[in-house]
Amino acid sequence: MILQPSALLCLSSLWGVIVQASQGQFPVTQNATAVEGGTINLTCRVDQNDNTSLQWSNPAQQTLYFDDKKALRDNRIELVRASWHELSISISDVSLSDEGQYTCSLFTMPVKTSKAFLTVLGVPENPHITGFTSPIMEGEIIHLTCKSSGSKPAADIRWFKNDQEIAGGRKIQEQDSNGKTFTVISFLDLQGDRKDDGAVIRCRVDHESLNSTPQIAKQVLEIHYTPTVRILPSTPLPQEGQPLILTCESKGKPLPEPVLWTKDGGELPDPERMTVNGRELTISFLNKTDNGTYRCEATNSIGQSSAEYVLIINDVPKPLFSTTIIPFFTSATVKTTVAMSTRTTKSAFSTKDPNALPGPVATDHALIGGIVAVVVFVTLCSIILLGRYLARHKGTYLTNEAKGAEDAPDADTAIINAEGSQVNAEEKKEYFI
Repeated sequence: MILQPSALLCLSSLWGVIVQASQGQFPVTQNATAVEGGTINLTCRVDQNDNTSLQWSNPAQQTLYFDDKKALRDNRIELVRASWHELSISISDVSLSDEGQYTCSLFTMPVKTSKAFLTVLGVPENPHITGFTSPIMEGEIIHLTCKSSGSKPAADIRWFKNDQEIAGGRKIQEQDSNGKTFTVISFLDLQGDRKDDGAVIRCRVDHESLNSTPQIAKQVLEIHYTPTVRILPSTPLPQEGQPLILTCESKGKPLPEPVLWTKDGGELPDPERMTVNGRELTISFLNKTDNGTYRCEATNSIGQSSAEYVLIINDVPKPLFSTTIIPFFTSATVKTTVAMSTRTTKSAFSTKDPNALPGPVATDHALIGGIVAVVVFVTLCSIILLGRYLARHKGTYLTNEAKGAEDAPDADTAIINAEGSQVNAEEKKEYFI
């Protein structure tokens, strides 16, 4: 069939109109990311469309939907919306095999396409920790391993002790047999320490598919260690006659029970006064014979430890004696006896006794010094007053007896001339032969 020139001209004009109309028609798509097992929507839009069909096809170039008609029998793929300006589909239960480049086609002359790449994230499996044996002896090296598989891209593993991150873990990653996902392994070495007993070791897996909710594996540490012992006295300054309780405080794992008390390397010498109740040693009535070194010993399955306490008993303070003053008519004897309470107080520097405290002793000395000063002052005042009294009476006696006899040549004349004597009295006269 031969077309006439007029017909060719008509067809040419029609083709030009179609091409000109199709120049403003372009499908628009966007790349998408889905989590394995989730759902994703793929949307293709056209701003200008003159009733031209739209089509979605998968990475294998299989048609999924042509306008609103489903072309591939896959129950996971559903139509969301179909119009002249949009074709949207959804894929549920996304798998790693769904990843790839999807094509939206606009059937114009020529056909126009837009491509969208679907990325599928592999969710890492729950991590688990291996290499831990319970219990751990103090000082022993622990080799811990944390492993997680199935992540895409490879996940990140971090270690924590309680809430503090531990640096220095060694990491490796291996590709899984499917060629798409990865297995991540992290190694951590720890040395057993008693302060870590009961600590929680966490292996944390972070991945973009987890929506900021990391997967965590936990392991609680159980550390066994030798006991630590110290002795606590009930009073810092034991005194004679008072009771005393010594408490043996021991810590260890397993817990040491019971404890053993000794004195000066042997058994307790007086079981009637010295009784042991659990971790406490009670001495009901202290005396000087109780001075010595007391030892508390604690033992568990790991080892043995002990502590010592040096007991130095202080004297009980004695009361002050009163001052006694004895007056006489012709003389005075003042006897003052001051007895200071003597307290045997030995500081930690002189006796190397860590249980002695200098504070109360200094206070007693100040009080005793003040009392002694008052007693001495009162005694001196009493002596002075008594001396003046005796001196005054003695002077008066001499003056009355010897008045008028200072110029007499001898004793007889002094007696005769003495004023007030019986020789000069007119009433009576006596002669001495």
